[in-house]
Amino acid sequence: MTDRFTATVPPSAAVDTSIPQRLPVLALLALAMTSFIAILTETLPAGLLPQIAQGLGISEVMTGQLVTVYAIGSILTAIPLTALTSSWRRRHVLLLAVGGFLVFNTVTALSPHYIVTLISRFLAGMAAGLAWGLMAGYARRMVPAEQQGRAMAIAMIGTPLALSLGVPLGTLMGGVLGWRSIFGIMSGLAVVLIAWVLLAVPDYPGQKDGERLSIREVFMTPGVRPILCVIVVWMLAHNILYTYIAPFLAPSGLRGRVDLVLLVYGVGSLAGIWLVSQLIDRWLRKMVLGSIAAFALVVVALGVAMDSPAVIYISMVIWGMTFGGAGTLLQTASADAAGDGMDVAQAMVATIWNVAIAGGGLAGGMLLDGYGPAAFPCAMLGLLVVALAVAWRAHAHSFKPGRRTGGAVAGH
Repeated sequence: MTDRFTATVPPSAAVDTSIPQRLPVLALLALAMTSFIAILTETLPAGLLPQIAQGLGISEVMTGQLVTVYAIGSILTAIPLTALTSSWRRRHVLLLAVGGFLVFNTVTALSPHYIVTLISRFLAGMAAGLAWGLMAGYARRMVPAEQQGRAMAIAMIGTPLALSLGVPLGTLMGGVLGWRSIFGIMSGLAVVLIAWVLLAVPDYPGQKDGERLSIREVFMTPGVRPILCVIVVWMLAHNILYTYIAPFLAPSGLRGRVDLVLLVYGVGSLAGIWLVSQLIDRWLRKMVLGSIAAFALVVVALGVAMDSPAVIYISMVIWGMTFGGAGTLLQTASADAAGDGMDVAQAMVATIWNVAIAGGGLAGGMLLDGYGPAAFPCAMLGLLVVALAVAWRAHAHSFKPGRRTGGAVAGH
């Protein structure tokens, strides 16, 4: 496979770059809605824990496993499902994933049995894994190479919106309407999205037999492994704090204001994804290095003054800004490095990301039980130093300097 900075676009999907192209905003927003539904489907049980536990007659610990099995579904199936469907037409695969959210959220809304609900959550996680392996490559095929970063930023905006606005709103509505109604609403959103995809999202052919790369070939492609390494250590550091933000806020007296703290974080995330959308095609490498370094400085500040509400709020804004565009930066970098194997590479990203979420919960829990929340900054800083070192060294194939162009990197 040729070593190109941007992914190879099949002739059938090539974009005429001789004239300026307008971004297909409606189509990209349909992908954003897909990521919004995927994230909200995953995280809603955490916000509705007491209601679901009471409704199904189970403990809150058992209810928490509804989040766990969703993540496991994505981890186990994202890569094989993406490889299996790589030859299918792209819109068919997208509709299959959205249809999965429709069916399995409906089962969750109606099921009176815990085991049935657990199975439906696992299958919804499979739908999410399929969607994550598809969306980045789909967004990139809609636009010329010099606009791929901005297209990715629009397609990925559903993630910070779901985390910063969707989960709090869903939790609030769940207290009023009941948790089953919320999952019913999620199914309704999937119906709307299916119509949206059919009307606004262009279709592209899948890869032919000679074009498809094996999972091993994609993994061994120069540049892919350093990016996966950066993802796992960066996101592990992120999830240690994000998962256990409530106990971490206790020394500052803000434990009872977790909702406000996360709202501030969410606003920072939206600012971050806007900033990345404007700069990614010129400064991808600088933004990756800058985001990791800024997060490391936030961690240092939190370690020194975790009892200061002012430091907490300022840190939340900066942390949100460093994380808001992280998904776009890392998925763009992995797609650039993987070339024809971009869809499989995106499935690897989704798998590693979910591993980091689970690992953050496990590592954070061990630190919390053994040493208390004051141990978080030290552990996180060590991880971020590793991420920064790997990203800094990976300039040949992973995080290339210069402007992203049609087939090269300008401005070394």
